Amino acid sequence: MTVADTLSQLVNGLAGASTLFLLASGLSLIFGVTRVVNFAHGSLYMIGTYVGIAVAEHVGGATGFWLALPVAAAIAGALGFAVETTVLRRVYRAPELFQLLATFALVLILKDATLIVWGPEDVLGPRAPGLEDAVRVGDATLAKYDLFLVIVGPLVLAALDLVFRRTRWGLLVRAATQDREMLGALGVNQRWLFTGVFVLGSALAGLAGALQMPREPASLSLDLTAITDAFVVVVVGGLGSLRGAFLAAVLIGVLKALCVALGTVEVAGWSFNVSKLTLVIEFALMAVTLAARPWGLGGRPFPLEERRATVELAKTPGIRFWLGIVALLVLCALAPLVTDEYTLVLATDVLVFTLFATSLHFLMGPGGMASFGHAAFFGIGAYTAALAVRSAGVPMLVALALAPGTAALAGLVVGWFCVRLSGVYLAMLTLAFAQIAWSVVFQWDDVTGGSNGLFGIWPPGWASDRATFYLLALALCAAGVVALWTVVNAPFGFALRAARDASTRAEAVGIRVRRVRWLAFGLAAAAAGLAGALYVFAKGGLSPEVMAIPRSVDGLVMVLLGGVGTLVGPVVGAALFTWLQDFTLRHTEYWRLVLGAVILLAVLAFPNGVAGGLARLRERLA
Repeated sequence: MTVADTLSQLVNGLAGASTLFLLASGLSLIFGVTRVVNFAHGSLYMIGTYVGIAVAEHVGGATGFWLALPVAAAIAGALGFAVETTVLRRVYRAPELFQLLATFALVLILKDATLIVWGPEDVLGPRAPGLEDAVRVGDATLAKYDLFLVIVGPLVLAALDLVFRRTRWGLLVRAATQDREMLGALGVNQRWLFTGVFVLGSALAGLAGALQMPREPASLSLDLTAITDAFVVVVVGGLGSLRGAFLAAVLIGVLKALCVALGTVEVAGWSFNVSKLTLVIEFALMAVTLAARPWGLGGRPFPLEERRATVELAKTPGIRFWLGIVALLVLCALAPLVTDEYTLVLATDVLVFTLFATSLHFLMGPGGMASFGHAAFFGIGAYTAALAVRSAGVPMLVALALAPGTAALAGLVVGWFCVRLSGVYLAMLTLAFAQIAWSVVFQWDDVTGGSNGLFGIWPPGWASDRATFYLLALALCAAGVVALWTVVNAPFGFALRAARDASTRAEAVGIRVRRVRWLAFGLAAAAAGLAGALYVFAKGGLSPEVMAIPRSVDGLVMVLLGGVGTLVGPVVGAALFTWLQDFTLRHTEYWRLVLGAVILLAVLAFPNGVAGGLARLRERLA
């Protein structure tokens, strides 16, 4: 590693940090004022990149490139206005996690809308006129456009700081981040204040996307990558803190640059490719920050008691509930007699994801702990079973028994750190641990197969028939779901709910709140691990995608779609989501558009989930 190489990588890292700050600053503003975790923010960044390239190519020349930047920001801002006024205004009073579900539906819709307009292929952007070449600084070669981006970030920060400190609107925004209720009591029109902040945040996302035109092609995967990076910057910097977001973006950019510059390092005859850490370094930084300073580098300490995003579970189920469950299980057991093989495959997927969603619901409902990385336990169970069969040659049933234990151990390790936090901070810490686990699996080629995964792992002869494996999955998944339901209505479950609703009072009456939450993490992880092990044998293999962020998001959608406040909510949500995904995927190329529209309509019609909405309707009719 030379000084010239290090300087080149630092400039490159700071250039990336500049656009990352623009993206994260918009997300931080939106969350600070509206308290909405906007998953669709990455989609606006993606659209900004596509729009910028389209405008630059259509107009052409230097005029086209520099005109593309404000046009992309304006279109992203207009989309933000449409989203806020037509969708989010209708769900501001809903629990916060249902707002997240609404924005996830928008992610699906906007992704397929982008696919319709620009197609599936990556689109290369133009080079910046006048900034195409590089300059020499000593022995280092520095790209002029990277130097331009390094300047843009601080300029935008200074402009935003000026707006929020010197204008009346900026002062109102700052006041809203501190106490929205008091601001409303003073007669301020919060509706239009929220809209203005959402438009500004969206425009910043579109501008960030357009600025990346010369650095990376526009692709349909930009939305998820961008929102993940933005979440990290916002949490490390502190929710609602622009200066904190800038500091976090710079810190992440420098760390990534140093990892690339170091390359392969040899210590005592042992070599390690440090550049591989670029996949995980930002999440490791987030985990360390949340553990040491949960409110972020530039944020403020938050109160211990937060408004929970869950609702109270229904009363303890009686004999009629359990008779209905038994009747449902009997009908499911008879399914192989009347269905074809494809339906059995789909039904097996529904069973697996029902157990996965129920395990997540156990944390979110009774525990009040939202997790953005629950797929890590699903993947750990899956890899445990796969490696046990392939490397150790153990029977399938032994592998199915080992998987929950390994996942539970991982859950206890992760939970030990997470139970010290609450709300979105806890959720983001689970995301950090999940991404660390994913990066290990993705890069450990000798053991996990790396990005290729492990395949050829099928059930033994006695369970190779689809019907037989379906019945095995039915028995194990039903046992796992019923076990979690039993725990929820046992003394431990009531202690967990007490810790959720009033942790200080629970401590006062002798409940060890952190220990209860910690054990809940282990139980939920064990159930998710069993679901992951069944998934391996159902599919014949696995890849790192089983524990990636999209899988965790799927689990969140299943739980929220069914409803957090009812025991059968995750069952309904898993069945509905799996069936909708399969149905739309088989009947249209734009399945995300249809699925997103259905989810969005369900959120607007049933803000407490489908099962929760039907339960309330039944109570009103009664």
